[in-house]
Amino acid sequence: MTILQAVGVRKFYGAFCALDDVSLAIGEGEHVSIIGPNGAGKTTLVNVLTGLVPPSAGTVSFKGHDVGRLDPLRLSRLGMARSFQLVNIFPQLSVRETIAVAAISHLGIGGRMFAGLRKNRAVWEIVERVGSLFGFSGKLDQPAKSLSQGDKKLLDVASAFALKPEIILLDEPTSGVSTTEKSTIMQVLVQAAKQTGIKAIIQVEHDMDIVFGYSSRIIAVHNGRILADGSPEAIRAQTDVMATVVGRQ
Repeated sequence: MTILQAVGVRKFYGAFCALDDVSLAIGEGEHVSIIGPNGAGKTTLVNVLTGLVPPSAGTVSFKGHDVGRLDPLRLSRLGMARSFQLVNIFPQLSVRETIAVAAISHLGIGGRMFAGLRKNRAVWEIVERVGSLFGFSGKLDQPAKSLSQGDKKLLDVASAFALKPEIILLDEPTSGVSTTEKSTIMQVLVQAAKQTGIKAIIQVEHDMDIVFGYSSRIIAVHNGRILADGSPEAIRAQTDVMATVVGRQ
């Protein structure tokens, strides 16, 4: 069953075409990696799919709703989430408070101060549950800025999970961390997705070991167009695509 679909999407920044006639459909149960060289249009694609920027042409629909007509809160309520990088936005917050920001958004209780939410059991139940899923139970009161880079990445993902999404979009969830931390992040992410019933994962990723180790489907993007779309085995077999993606052409 298709949950997210793009049809004939183009995105221009002035005269520059960042996305050119992109069409794709994401089904339930898929773990999709979007790959391509720098400047290929990967992040722009995720931004258009999540409604962060409008397409110049074409349409994006989520569960049958036109993404272009929905604000971020409505999309969240429908079940779409992306990583927020809240650690960078609110470095002074604790781990508990960082997850709570997303929980507050999910519950639609506005921007009250944390002090006014201390008796709101729903917020803190989400925080405790998500914190446990991502291994933060013993770190909830730790300042988020003091976490290791790997834990900061996990906290970004955990914040998105606090929205209770059906589909989650991640822009380079393992960038800037060690190989060991990358594997840990992916293992925790995949296990959390299974436990919470997430229907699809879409991620932009440069690390080919992560891409081929965790994806059920890979979409290769180059010059704003879809270069290839298929299973890991099918993509790996296309040597010209692999050469373009890893920057040897």
